[in-house]
Amino acid sequence: MALRKNPKANLRNQYPLVVQTGLIIGLGILITAFRFNFTPETAVEFTVDEQEIVQMEEIQQTKQIEQPPPPPRPPVPVEVPNDEILEDDDLDLDASLDIDEPLADLPPPPPPEEEEEEPEPEVFVVVEQMPEIIGGLGSIQQQIRYPEIARKAGVEGRVIVQFVVDEQGNVLEPAVVRGIGAGCDEEALRVVRTAKFQPGRQRGKSVKVKMSLPITFKLR
Repeated sequence: MALRKNPKANLRNQYPLVVQTGLIIGLGILITAFRFNFTPETAVEFTVDEQEIVQMEEIQQTKQIEQPPPPPRPPVPVEVPNDEILEDDDLDLDASLDIDEPLADLPPPPPPEEEEEEPEPEVFVVVEQMPEIIGGLGSIQQQIRYPEIARKAGVEGRVIVQFVVDEQGNVLEPAVVRGIGAGCDEEALRVVRTAKFQPGRQRGKSVKVKMSLPITFKLR
């Protein structure tokens, strides 16, 4: 046996009515809400303080006034210990000059100064008469003893010796100016020391003279 549904219990039949009723109620609530005044009874007032106005003052440029320098201090008087007053000498302006009167005796002029002679140097380089070797240069060359080292090494050459000949013709302060070594320099000094000279003369006097002498070394 099939069941049948009661048409009153079918909710689909009442659906349009329910929807229309809900819409009417919602519209009424909205209209009522818009008409209702929500403004509060007591109004709140906000006051804003007025801003203080600052006025800018114009700065005036000051001028510097130049003051004149102070006056100098007056000089302080200094006491003079000597209070003597010098008397003015009376000048005799009426005195006359007698041309005929003899002049007063004047002191004699000083004697002329004698010219001092320049001192002659102790050692001459050039004189009127140069020193001369007694026996000649050959006498010195004959006294040479050839050094063995120079002989073996075959050393030859000329040694220049510088020295001073005194007033008696003796040799002083001999020194080698240019040498060749290998014992030849020492041998040249030895033979020069033994040499004897005629002393040099200047203005008729024997004087010291500086001179040089070559000593030759040659193998035979």
